[in-house]
Amino acid sequence: MGYRIIGLLGSPLPHGNTAKLLDAALKGASDAGCGVEKIEVANLAFRPCREIFYCREHETCAMKDDMTAIYEKFRELDSLIVATPVMTMGIPGALKSFMDRFQVFFMAKYMRKKSLVPKERRAHRRGLYLGISGMKVANVFDGAKMTMSAFFSIIDVQYWDDLLVPDMDTIQDITTRPDLLESAYKRGYEMGRLLVEGSA
Repeated sequence: MGYRIIGLLGSPLPHGNTAKLLDAALKGASDAGCGVEKIEVANLAFRPCREIFYCREHETCAMKDDMTAIYEKFRELDSLIVATPVMTMGIPGALKSFMDRFQVFFMAKYMRKKSLVPKERRAHRRGLYLGISGMKVANVFDGAKMTMSAFFSIIDVQYWDDLLVPDMDTIQDITTRPDLLESAYKRGYEMGRLLVEGSA
């Protein structure tokens, strides 16, 4: 059985510092023996949640856009890595809108009491949050972590670990900090190792 880890990029910059952290983590997961896929939120075509509540009774959204295929991917993934910068003391708007569209999963799990995630996957689904902040101030990641924790819970992913990098306004280029890229790699590798060895 092959395990699949999805990396979700919340930054609008496909080759920026956040993307480089995510790429390092996904390389680690791949080296551990897992299949990996990167999804860039900025490249998806979707609308924000309109609270139509179609998902209250159905396993999908009334709005048909790129999220339709995303739902299936997120039902079947084995673990998830989310990488995003902090903007206005929270996560970027596009990523937040993406997460809000997972009311489809919320309604199934909490309203109908029937998770969309197959039972055999729930126990091993882990979530890794990679966060970058330009500022170095107290509590700068608090808002993002609360949102991430809620999102992971809704989609039946355990908040397993995080790597939080403040002061990027000073660092500027994360490639000058190979220790941070190595930390991301190691977390991705460990996430993959736990999946692979857990099935042995």
